[in-house]
Amino acid sequence: MPELPEVEVIARGLDASVTGRTVESVTVPGLTRLSEPEETLVPKVLGRSIVRAWRRAKVLLMELDNGSTLAFHLKMTGRVVHGPARAAEKHDRILFHLDDGSLLSFADMRKFGYVRCFERGELDCWDFLCKVGPEPLETAPEVLAERVTGRNCAIKALLLNQSVVAGVGNIYADESLFRAGLNPETRGSRVGRKRAVLLFTELQAVLRQAIDENGSSISDYVNAHGNAGAFQNSFNVYGRKGQACNQCGGQLRAVTVAGRTSTFCPKCQRRR
Repeated sequence: MPELPEVEVIARGLDASVTGRTVESVTVPGLTRLSEPEETLVPKVLGRSIVRAWRRAKVLLMELDNGSTLAFHLKMTGRVVHGPARAAEKHDRILFHLDDGSLLSFADMRKFGYVRCFERGELDCWDFLCKVGPEPLETAPEVLAERVTGRNCAIKALLLNQSVVAGVGNIYADESLFRAGLNPETRGSRVGRKRAVLLFTELQAVLRQAIDENGSSISDYVNAHGNAGAFQNSFNVYGRKGQACNQCGGQLRAVTVAGRTSTFCPKCQRRR
């Protein structure tokens, strides 16, 4: 599932390439179940110009010239790509034909993602985003640390909890916990403020590095122009169960925390 870095990379790419473009026509091969229905979605975007693209948590957002906002949640296999005009392909869900002849496409193989258009003022009332916690790259590590210390819950589960901190998923939780030397099963109440500040400092560093490296491409993720990411080549623990730790040479293990596989080094990340 695309996490904060992947959606941020897509948003930056789209902001540079589709800002100022107008939606001239829309083709709908077949929207996903959670998407807004075609009969209400298409009239909202037809003839509208794109003002900017940005991200909140794991949601890709595009502001239109009438103040409405087009929102894409990519979930597991969603893709939003801007490129040359082409015919509809197998997994395309909606195609926005722009005034310069280019195409903005939303595709989703597994159909868990969705697209909706919120009219002016509605986005601020969207229950999903109202429950999301602070942005990790816009919030001081000291502030984020206060949101996990003292809580009787595994630190990995707290990182994955979108109401605690926005946009973090399995990849970047595992990688930041490794860099901070924290076992994923350690309770928040056992972390301590100093180590919690270190954790969020490392989380910020991991997220920034991933953004610089175009995100992580494991199966389906590509950026706004169809290119794969490279941060997967920098993984220390994620997806490396049974391999040697890059730091101590010991064998990496995996446990299940909050329903997710969590890979860690038992020597470098001792449970507290």
